[in-house]
Amino acid sequence: MKNMFLSRKEKKKEAAAPQGGGISRALGRVSFEGFDWWLFTLMLIILAIGLIMVLSASGIVAEQVNGDKYYFFKRQLVFACGGGVVLWGAALMPRSWLYRLQYPAIFLSLFLLLLTLSPLTPSINGAKRWIPLGPVSLQPMEFVKISLALYLAYFMSSKQALVKTFSRGVIPPFAVTGLFCGLLLLQPDFGSAVVVASILFFMCLAGGTRFIYLFFAMILSCAGAMALAILEPYRLRRLLAFLDPFADPTNTGYHLVQSLLAIGSGGFFGVGVGASRQKMFYLPEAHNDFIMAVLAEELGFVGVTVVMLLFGLLFWRCYRIIMRQTELRDRLTAFGLTVILAMGAVMNLAVVMGVAPPKGVPMPLMSYGGSNLMATMLCVGLLMNFSRTATGKEGSIWKESS
Repeated sequence: MKNMFLSRKEKKKEAAAPQGGGISRALGRVSFEGFDWWLFTLMLIILAIGLIMVLSASGIVAEQVNGDKYYFFKRQLVFACGGGVVLWGAALMPRSWLYRLQYPAIFLSLFLLLLTLSPLTPSINGAKRWIPLGPVSLQPMEFVKISLALYLAYFMSSKQALVKTFSRGVIPPFAVTGLFCGLLLLQPDFGSAVVVASILFFMCLAGGTRFIYLFFAMILSCAGAMALAILEPYRLRRLLAFLDPFADPTNTGYHLVQSLLAIGSGGFFGVGVGASRQKMFYLPEAHNDFIMAVLAEELGFVGVTVVMLLFGLLFWRCYRIIMRQTELRDRLTAFGLTVILAMGAVMNLAVVMGVAPPKGVPMPLMSYGGSNLMATMLCVGLLMNFSRTATGKEGSIWKESS
């Protein structure tokens, strides 16, 4: 009876409020109102370009190795459909459910990383980073980033009174992140450890950690990274190859040299879709980590610029979602998810263009790979979830909600 006496605005507010009653009641309240459809549209456009480029870049290799030139394209299409289910599941998930997952997600990620180091998982190219699951393989690292962002957002928002202290505001998040980094280095996956440490840095910067602590942490991290590079000959060779890839173009500098040749061959308008020469067994991982090099060759400067503008617009929509959150935890979680997406795009372009040392960082929504695509679409789905609570007034990441 009480609903008869409520105004339309009050009824809408009551319907949106979290209630008990389990899954059936939550599903009964599913609504597609309030989503950032610009974010969704931009994601679809980039994904479509990625599918076209996977088809173009992988056809020769797929026909030679698998006997079907559409092999990688069809698998990527299946991954995209699965990612769509994950995206909408995350977008429609009640926020209270998401915020119960910070510790289960952390423990599950640790378990999966430990599983990669067990005898149950094979070693591929000298590294143990994948868990075979029948016809597909799971790369836990892609989901470690999301679970870490959820945990750090929870910690920074709930410990605001302690976040500037060393013993209770710095040690716990650094210890958790250090554990992840240690397991990644055992795989070995030096680049992913750097990515995880970078997520911690940006989350601490947004969460209010004293900069003096971050400054000394950066110094120690850089010293540790240099020590690891010097102690492992292959890492040192990669670093030297990055500084001058043409000094050893047939060995350590091969990837970067072929990538630069592809980019240079594209010119302003490119050689045309499907006409790349570097993908014909010259450029390794042409449909994966170096897909942007193939895009640059086939679509030229114009094509790369369009893709970069699309990503720029995507991150602008993410920025709007972050700044328009009224709750600190919502704001920090959305910020962490955006950092994951932005770091993937920036680091991939940096490696492909020779601005950063070679590291297997896939381009979000474009590179071939199920784990990365599903994790990326999960991030977009969660950001769409947060877009439903974005207000019309922009706030600040660092301003604690009342």
